[in-house]
Amino acid sequence: MIVYLDVIWALNLLFDSLLLYLTAIFLKRRIRLWRILAGGFIGSLIILLSFTPLNVYTSHPISKLICSIMMVFIAFGYKRLTFFIKALMTFYVSTFLIGGAIIGAHFFIQYDYVLTINVLKGFGDPISWLFVFIGFPIAWHFSRKNVERMEMTKIQFEQIVNVRLNIEGESLIFKGLVDSGNQLYDPLSRLPVMFVSIKNDMETIPEPIRKLASDPEPLLMGSFVFPDEWQNRLRIVPCRVVGQEHQLIAAIKPDLILIEHNGTQYLCEKGLVSFTMQQLSAEDAFQCIVHPKMLTGSKRQGGAVKVS
Repeated sequence: MIVYLDVIWALNLLFDSLLLYLTAIFLKRRIRLWRILAGGFIGSLIILLSFTPLNVYTSHPISKLICSIMMVFIAFGYKRLTFFIKALMTFYVSTFLIGGAIIGAHFFIQYDYVLTINVLKGFGDPISWLFVFIGFPIAWHFSRKNVERMEMTKIQFEQIVNVRLNIEGESLIFKGLVDSGNQLYDPLSRLPVMFVSIKNDMETIPEPIRKLASDPEPLLMGSFVFPDEWQNRLRIVPCRVVGQEHQLIAAIKPDLILIEHNGTQYLCEKGLVSFTMQQLSAEDAFQCIVHPKMLTGSKRQGGAVKVS
């Protein structure tokens, strides 16, 4: 059996370096490429030493632990103990994540061992270097993208609030996203504007709001007249959107806007709501975009707003 030691060593150097790079992505730390490669080189030395009399020592778990500590130390340095331990644990998580993905893919596609051996004749066991060489970049890319998505979901979840609107005796409940990018104010009254999607709540929405959200053009052009009891609530607000310098939107002034975030309720007595049929969240994680100014009102502890 011919063993190409240089090829095996080069693959280990590449994989160890990519694992350190993935660890840096997870930790959001800026690092130098030469430190990544130097750390990967230390990790790849185990392969070279495995073909020497020192194999008895290098294959021991303690030796592998020392090797990984040296890899992380070279790649990320040492500022304080918690900083270093976090980097080391993240490195192990990255390693187990990639390794688990490759092993899982191997067992997922292995339906007949004998047949697989015949098809892959000459490559040995299906979980071979060829399989690892192909599967590693895929698992690495998959892991990176999914961690980024989980981070975005976590950030978004932390900004999700419960919103209750009271209008003409009706109480409307929504999930909202606090968006610092929403800086729309009514230029006359300086009231902040919230955007609410009613696409999935048409049955519980009053008819004037449904008509306004479905087609605001007749109202803006004067061909449609709002009911008398709603006239004093209506506001026409100019705004800017991408691709258009000036646009007019219709907004309603509710009786009350109550926002709950982390167990604290914020009472916004002065604010406007623009209703739309457009879905604001592709995954329906929220139905309204909350102006951050609306969370500066008076606070009330407890009495959580329940969302159905």
